[in-house]
Amino acid sequence: MAIRRAKQKQQVIEKLSQSAPPGETFIACVHVETGPSPWLNAIFDEIGPLGLIVAFTRKFYFLTLTNTSVVVNSASRWTNRPGEVVAVYPRHELPVSKVNRAMVWSRLHLHLPNRPKPTRLNVHRYWRDELDQLLAVLPPHAFADGRIPAQAQAAAQQGTRV
Repeated sequence: MAIRRAKQKQQVIEKLSQSAPPGETFIACVHVETGPSPWLNAIFDEIGPLGLIVAFTRKFYFLTLTNTSVVVNSASRWTNRPGEVVAVYPRHELPVSKVNRAMVWSRLHLHLPNRPKPTRLNVHRYWRDELDQLLAVLPPHAFADGRIPAQAQAAAQQGTRV
């Protein structure tokens, strides 16, 4: 079971490298989870089995930014190992909206294939640097307030890689 961020990113890159076109460069990898705000877990856990139900309805994904695209693949609930590729979007055409970069839990809404409406994705602060690299390629209209956060702009200028 991969707990450290570096090991999780390594596993994702190994998995995606098997099907990536030649010359594909992996820039950032972000672990996300679906569902309502993780802050509500404290409340849900106090209401008997409700906390368990909410926990089992959450899904986990990795968003990987490459030089040409953003790849979404599932993540195992128990081991965080990367699973099957769910979607691949051209880098500047990621269907994302309502991005809110927050202190601990950031969120964004991504329109996944075969879903009627966008899915809320929560990103923990642990993945902040990688999230900033992903946010740097998004257009301003994707953000809740219409502006790219300064941290994301700085990440774009640094151009660091995984």
